[in-house]
Amino acid sequence: MNNLGLFLGVVNTALMRKQALKTFLTLNSGRRTLVWTNVQNSLLRTYSQDKSKTGSSNFVCYSLLHRTLVKIHGHETNSFLQGLVTNDMELLEDERCMYAHMLNVQGRTLYDIIFYSLKEKSTEPSLLLECDSTVKDAILKHLKVYKIRRKVSITHCPELAVWALLPVHKDGAPGKPEIADNKQDIVLERDPRTELMGWRLIVNHEVKPEDIIASALEGNPEEYHKHRYTIGLPEGVNDLPPGVALPLESNLVYMNGINFSKGCYLGQELTARTHHTGVVRKRLMPVRLSAPVDGLQEGVALQTNSAKAAGKYRAGKGEHGLSLIRLAHAKEPLALKPSQADGSSVTLQVSVPEWWPNEAK
Repeated sequence: MNNLGLFLGVVNTALMRKQALKTFLTLNSGRRTLVWTNVQNSLLRTYSQDKSKTGSSNFVCYSLLHRTLVKIHGHETNSFLQGLVTNDMELLEDERCMYAHMLNVQGRTLYDIIFYSLKEKSTEPSLLLECDSTVKDAILKHLKVYKIRRKVSITHCPELAVWALLPVHKDGAPGKPEIADNKQDIVLERDPRTELMGWRLIVNHEVKPEDIIASALEGNPEEYHKHRYTIGLPEGVNDLPPGVALPLESNLVYMNGINFSKGCYLGQELTARTHHTGVVRKRLMPVRLSAPVDGLQEGVALQTNSAKAAGKYRAGKGEHGLSLIRLAHAKEPLALKPSQADGSSVTLQVSVPEWWPNEAK
């Protein structure tokens, strides 16, 4: 039984130990040593390979089904979009990826978008626009309203999928992921909002990132959203309700999503005036609840210990979320209004994102 004890000590799961014990006890005495050695080597090799695969992974890939893509192509693509978005389309002459918002005439956010330049894949200006999948039809309608007679084509791209690649280890993050299969039509760019959001990957919806990136494993999308809420980065209509969120309160400047020296665009007046006055009294900030609250909706009031209005809850997952916080109360203990917390006392801890510029901390 000494061999049995040695073998069970290296098998790493209870199920594998049970199977090994059964194999050991049913072996014929004449063949015991030979078969035992083969089984032992096989299981050790499998365990070693699995451990090696996990340990060598540099990125976790998350399928972003809540995001979709629209292709805009044509000679007047940049001039057309220049009047509709907060950032400067000329930046895509040098950059491959850019973040921006589309605003309504009152200067409130309609859609948060990411542009991907395709100039190396086309003779005419061409790009992909990433947006929340739930407002895809609204964005297509919005673009076509302002297209008029411009020479651009606008098409939805359901055959393409958006993935996020986050580094496994925060410290000493690896460089750009290496693509093993260059035959695929791939867009791989660093997330333009902050380095803490890793990389953005666009591939055909039938392609899995782990099949073309040797150092990647697929993860649960819920972990992606938890990461966003933990670091305080908004994305999509839940975090940025159309017609409600203001771009500067939503930290658009900190996410590299606006240019104040470009020409006029839809919704510019209020945004530019607020920026030049230098007064932003509320900001979207990450919060951590003392306990999860079922059914917590956008707009729930927050208050200080002295019952002063301190802001409103926006969205989140479990204990982590985003809230629009009055900066005057950001360092105070806050809580949900008692009527909003099922009668129990739920407090919130507000934190300043590490990716904000130093002067904002």
